[in-house]
Amino acid sequence: MSEYTMSIDGQQLSGSQTFDVINPATEETLAQAPECSDAQLEAAMQSAQSAFASWRKDEDARRKLLLAAAERLSAKAPEIARTLTLEQGKPLAQAQIELQTAVASLKGAAGLPIPYEVTQDDAKAKIEITHRPFGVVAAITPWNFPVMIAMSKAAPALLAGNTVVLKPSPYTPLATLQVGKLLNEVLPKGVFNVVSGGNDLGSKITSHPLVRMISFTGSIATGRKVAESAARGLKRTILELGGNDPAIILPDADVEKLATRLYWSTFFNCGQICLAVKRIYVHESLIEPLTAALTKLAQSTQVGDGLEATTQMGPLNNAMQLQRVIELTDDAKKNGAKVHAGGERLGRKGYFYPPTILTNVTDQTRVVAEEQFGPVLPLLSYREIDEVVERANATPFGLGASVWGTDVERATQIANRIDAGTTWVNQHVSLTHKAPFTGAKTSGIGLASGRWGVASFLQTHVINVNRG
Repeated sequence: MSEYTMSIDGQQLSGSQTFDVINPATEETLAQAPECSDAQLEAAMQSAQSAFASWRKDEDARRKLLLAAAERLSAKAPEIARTLTLEQGKPLAQAQIELQTAVASLKGAAGLPIPYEVTQDDAKAKIEITHRPFGVVAAITPWNFPVMIAMSKAAPALLAGNTVVLKPSPYTPLATLQVGKLLNEVLPKGVFNVVSGGNDLGSKITSHPLVRMISFTGSIATGRKVAESAARGLKRTILELGGNDPAIILPDADVEKLATRLYWSTFFNCGQICLAVKRIYVHESLIEPLTAALTKLAQSTQVGDGLEATTQMGPLNNAMQLQRVIELTDDAKKNGAKVHAGGERLGRKGYFYPPTILTNVTDQTRVVAEEQFGPVLPLLSYREIDEVVERANATPFGLGASVWGTDVERATQIANRIDAGTTWVNQHVSLTHKAPFTGAKTSGIGLASGRWGVASFLQTHVINVNRG
């Protein structure tokens, strides 16, 4: 097995202890990852703090170094994509897309503006609204898109002039450790530190006194703990949390045209996407043809090891998540759900569960009311628009949503009534640097992506000059 090391103060360090990383396609140990000790975490924090003073000074240099980091990552992307598939489970083609997106995050950040505004400039006064970095930023990432999300946090934080201590999920630390090693070949020592370990390490990071800002992506339950920890030190936070995204299919929708897009908006990455479609509300006139179309796609999807060329959907990432999907699906079946495809764990080694289509469920059925975060899709019928808007909004979640219909203007009007950070029309999970990414209600706090994401990693500083 390859040795994986942490990046601390520009050095590659092993841990005095290690933990196993499991290949979800085989349920076998893939490698050991280093367990960061308290002393190593302190060294990472002190290194980031020391590097901050010089890193914040030269914006042009930061932009050039981000581009250099992107080129370095791009050159090694095929190797890291394979590691990502082995530890996360996703098909290799999807892992390659994730690496390309991570490279794009570094390149894109290098070209984003640092906010600056003059609100008064006359004989009486000049008022400049400037922005400065916080200092040490802690970034904690999940297991579904570990490399992409790591770079979506690190790139704007670094551009803004902050230094970063990043902790990947213990389920998927390996590719991120590889990225840390690569970027430390380009960036000044201490600017970008990557440490690995269990959940206890996360709480030590968020409570560390040198951390001035925390960017976290994960579950709502863990997000609350991060917020509580941050509140004690009055640290700024960006919290990207869970979602239970509804898709509303209007009666004028073209089922044949939208079925494939809607299907993969649910089942890409085995449904392990916070922004995936988690529940579909379809007009009663279209429930049968849409169910049939989605069932056909589910039955034809090739499920297997992500390294196999024919695989379209890999396993769930870990045993706990597989058990949750089984629990929610079995609960739905016990309460009268009709299974059109899937519905049982595959009879092979690995955390495999097939694409599952369910009907005859209610808004109170757990697989509808809770975030399943897996390859299970419940379809519910509705009759009136006011009714479906109310049902779609009757949840503590508010990450994303979508409305699908031929009359785009009408669909857009309905989209404006949905309580979500983003509501798409005739698409879903379409992210762009031209719009911020945010959550409503319990699905998150703060803005990410594009110039809004950069601004989130900066604190406002007003320069008010009296000329009187």
